[in-house]
Amino acid sequence: MTSPSAPTWHAGAVDDDTEHVTRVAPPVSEARRDVLYAVRRRGEAKVDDVAEALGITITGARAHLTALVEHGLVSAHQEPATGRGRPRYLYRVTPAADDLFPKAYGELTNELLGFLDNPVVEELLFDRRRDERIARAAERMEGRPLDERVAILADILDADGYMATWERLDDGSFVIAERNCAIAAVAAEHPGACRSEIDFIRAVLPDGHVERTSHMVAGDLRCAYSVRAR
Repeated sequence: MTSPSAPTWHAGAVDDDTEHVTRVAPPVSEARRDVLYAVRRRGEAKVDDVAEALGITITGARAHLTALVEHGLVSAHQEPATGRGRPRYLYRVTPAADDLFPKAYGELTNELLGFLDNPVVEELLFDRRRDERIARAAERMEGRPLDERVAILADILDADGYMATWERLDDGSFVIAERNCAIAAVAAEHPGACRSEIDFIRAVLPDGHVERTSHMVAGDLRCAYSVRAR
């Protein structure tokens, strides 16, 4: 049984040396999410296990599991045959479904930063993260013109989970748009997170004038940056 890859977001970068793609789990209905949770709670489950756990028919459970396998969110492993009849499968949640389960990374980060109780050290941590990102980006951008570096930057941001895209406007300037904030929980409580983001963008585009034109922390639907050649 084969399963298609999960959908991907592409930023359209021109970097041919390294491919950076963020894999995003496809949206699932509430009913299929319940099936995923039932399988995850057991580690591996048969169709009748899922049906019993959720109080649904075996036919319904099988239909949901088949769809989840087709999306690559669940894998199916056939049990050794014990006689005649329909083959029996054990189902397991795949890594592609991991983002559909609760995470507390933002809360954990905020808790750890709160333990520091030292704004200076907190800023140093954000600066260290910025500098590491600058160094990694510089390796991909070296020797490239501004437009190519804008595209590479959007690709990097997209790979970091920001669902980033870029476009060139008629006046020759560029817009980089982020439709997901990968650090939203932290940014809401620690302004240094957003400061380090725009510092990073400005550092890797030193020959561009970079201005943030919309900001999700302020209630906008996206974060967007205008980039004009100096």
